[in-house]
Amino acid sequence: MNIGSTKEDLKNEQRIAITPDVIKKYKTLGLNVLLPKEYGFHLGISDQEFINEGAEILENDLKVLAEADVILQMNLISDENFEKLKSDQLLIGVLNAYSNKEKIQKLLKKKINCFSLELLPRITRAQSMDILSSQANLAGYKAVIDSFAFYQKAIPMMMTAAGTIPAAKVLIVGAGVAGLQAIATAKRMGAIVYATDVRLASKEQVESLGGKFLVVEGAENLETAGGYAKETTEEFKKKQENLLKETLKKIDIVICTALIPGKKAPLIIRKEMIEVMQNGSVIYDLAASQGGNSELTKVNEIVDHNGIKIMGESNILNKLPNSASNLYAKNIFNFVNNLYDKENKKFNINLEDEIIEKTQVK
Repeated sequence: MNIGSTKEDLKNEQRIAITPDVIKKYKTLGLNVLLPKEYGFHLGISDQEFINEGAEILENDLKVLAEADVILQMNLISDENFEKLKSDQLLIGVLNAYSNKEKIQKLLKKKINCFSLELLPRITRAQSMDILSSQANLAGYKAVIDSFAFYQKAIPMMMTAAGTIPAAKVLIVGAGVAGLQAIATAKRMGAIVYATDVRLASKEQVESLGGKFLVVEGAENLETAGGYAKETTEEFKKKQENLLKETLKKIDIVICTALIPGKKAPLIIRKEMIEVMQNGSVIYDLAASQGGNSELTKVNEIVDHNGIKIMGESNILNKLPNSASNLYAKNIFNFVNNLYDKENKKFNINLEDEIIEKTQVK
């Protein structure tokens, strides 16, 4: 059986699905690894490094698609290669099943088995495959680093003979994996950190990292059985807005991380709330590609609104592609390992397995 991966569109995606350190793991399962020439060249990984670990380098993407039984990608395969997929192949990646419905339906008609890893259930057995957690961890860290670099004042409190510089005040909107990593990173760098989330269960986690949790009056725990945030009521939104508007008057940096899987990001920071912030403040919106948590966010632009900078990256992990690829490659290997029947040496789509059933796009 052959496992393969094709090049991503490097203008939009720098991460890769197979790194040299996972190739031996695939070989241990008895799987061959096929890659196109210069697959990892943009990350400083030569073809020889892949060959040394046991991969076979083919001439181009089309050769890989022709010979592979399973295609592993970061995103849905490029338009250029889309028609080259064959019946009974398996396609595994972050296919964004909700936003790519039409394309995926075409693949299903060709009898291509599609598995989208953002649909993984939040169960203990799936933790090693959880791409949302591994990637969000890095995103939360990088958002803090970038926003601090952009902010034109010192972050920690500094006491000098000439006077004292106060510590920067940071607000983290959304205390999921990205938010918690952002809290930890901001605290390590000396900031005073506040956080808010619709899930009351996150209060203890925020406080354990040294953050101050903002509780909306009369709040209830808005958390799904899978551990994600639910959509809020209009009454809750109004109370949250009033609390945030008062808080934002003293905040220097806001990191927005609130997302609802498969839906538009919740609008939390409205224009009138931004206008009460101090000149020179920074908003970094990690939810930009799904509509943004801030009303003024524009994807891949820095918006200057009365001296307040609002930043919205479409893919912040393109700034940490090596680290992100290393984690993603391990996640996807663990998924493949679960899908592969080692005894019979074939891929077994066992729909009684919750991991397989939830991730298969139908």
